[in-house]
Amino acid sequence: MAEDESSRQLIVAGTRLGPVPLVPEIRLHQASDPISLWQRTEAISGRTGLDPPFWAFAWAAGQALARYLLDHPRLARGRDVIDVASGSGLVAIAAAMAGAAAVTAYDIDPLATGAIEVNAAANDVTVRAVCADVLDRDDLPPPGTGLVLVADAFYQRDLAGRVMRFAGRGQTRGAVVLAADFGRAYLPRDRLRPLASYDVPGQRVTEDSDTKRTTIWSLAERSGEIPDPALHPDQGCGDPRSLGASGGRSHHQPHQPRKHLRALPTSGQPRPRLAVRRRNGPMM
Repeated sequence: MAEDESSRQLIVAGTRLGPVPLVPEIRLHQASDPISLWQRTEAISGRTGLDPPFWAFAWAAGQALARYLLDHPRLARGRDVIDVASGSGLVAIAAAMAGAAAVTAYDIDPLATGAIEVNAAANDVTVRAVCADVLDRDDLPPPGTGLVLVADAFYQRDLAGRVMRFAGRGQTRGAVVLAADFGRAYLPRDRLRPLASYDVPGQRVTEDSDTKRTTIWSLAERSGEIPDPALHPDQGCGDPRSLGASGGRSHHQPHQPRKHLRALPTSGQPRPRLAVRRRNGPMM
């Protein structure tokens, strides 16, 4: 309990609560100075070499997927929802605001699960935050899960494979699977169907440009069987197996490998101004 309270104090003290650019309906505790927060986290924990605070940023993919859920609330309404590699909890919070019956957010970072709880409370929604690596668990997603959400998890080959196996199990058990990505190196396009795209602003701290065109994808029934949304403009959100391209036309970005955080200086070495990149290991 004391550790949980210490985590909450760190999250609140090291961030500022404010609206998310693409999803102003949602407020998150966000860091304006990632280096200071990173160093403070290590100082308080007494440990060095910790991963940077991924939970303190509204990543492009998370913003796009949250926007899509709020624009199409029928996708989440009344369903049990799982959000993997949740980070700040942005996508999970959007699912709860869209009317999900229950939302569970998973991340492997205990500070992330603390941030999810703090952010959910700030938005007056309930999200169950779980610190666990669940991607290889055969019992998950459990039967009865209606929606599985994944934002920005295709930057590493092994992680992408694990995520897709998890997503496939969910789909086999009846869940709709939605992913958001702007064209990472290991995005499995042959197994995904584009639904909509958003220009996500304010990404200079976390990416290589200020605006990232980010696509929402659904998991196709079979590899290679992805209908062209442009040929089905009247498809709506009522049937999750026949989602149309509502919300915008999908644009393919060139494959772009993500520079891993491990390449950045670790504790004890000088740190430049941080252009944050995802961790080298799995997010779940």
